[in-house]
Amino acid sequence: MDTKEKIVKDWLSRYTGKSLDSFGDYILLTNFQKYVIQFSEIMNSAIEGESSMMGSSTAENITIINFGIGSPNAALIMDLLIAINPEAVLFLGKCGGLKKRNEIGDLILPIGAIRGDGTSDDYFAPEVPAMPSFALQKVISRTLRENELNYWTGTVYTTNRRVWEHDAEFKDYLQAIRAYAIDMETATLFTVGFFNQIPTGALLLVSDQPMVPEGVKSKEKDEVNSTLFDKRHIEIGISALKQLINNSETIRHLKF
Repeated sequence: MDTKEKIVKDWLSRYTGKSLDSFGDYILLTNFQKYVIQFSEIMNSAIEGESSMMGSSTAENITIINFGIGSPNAALIMDLLIAINPEAVLFLGKCGGLKKRNEIGDLILPIGAIRGDGTSDDYFAPEVPAMPSFALQKVISRTLRENELNYWTGTVYTTNRRVWEHDAEFKDYLQAIRAYAIDMETATLFTVGFFNQIPTGALLLVSDQPMVPEGVKSKEKDEVNSTLFDKRHIEIGISALKQLINNSETIRHLKF
């Protein structure tokens, strides 16, 4: 295997336990196996690769993949996906809300991401912005409005650092850069998706309020919030991709 293309064709199957011809043309990405399970229940589809690194499920030309947590895994899956050249990739991620107006369960449609991850520096110079596919975000926005759901827009700060909630200096920095939310994957997914010519978008669910001690995510709070909001999050992702499929819309809006 002496080229990137040969490597990823072998590795996508190895990491997911799926043959290349069994993937849908439209991809949902998640950090949680429970999202894969809920997708399978909604779509009445089998769960695959449970003994592999990346569990998945496929139905109606849509495949959901649990790629794990963090920017290195985000870069890995976006590199591996060039093996199947998907029509669209939509990340259903969770984030911490950085504004007082954010509430648990709010949805954020990011218009860009700040590259604090480090991983994306291996793909582009630091001054290259991390941007989603505008056409894909537009479809998600339309889907949300059709379902009479409100959402916030803004920038997401992506970090490789998971435990920072105690760091007052870092919190001051987050306020200074005017980020709306924080996560560990979005900027990496946007950057590596752009690098690999894959239209990539994201719809983020506010799962905690880490700027205040009482808002830091705990196991108990996470379980309650997941019960309340996860299924709706997945359903919106499925609905948005179905709109693309049923309307034969193209979101490859850039000429590479």
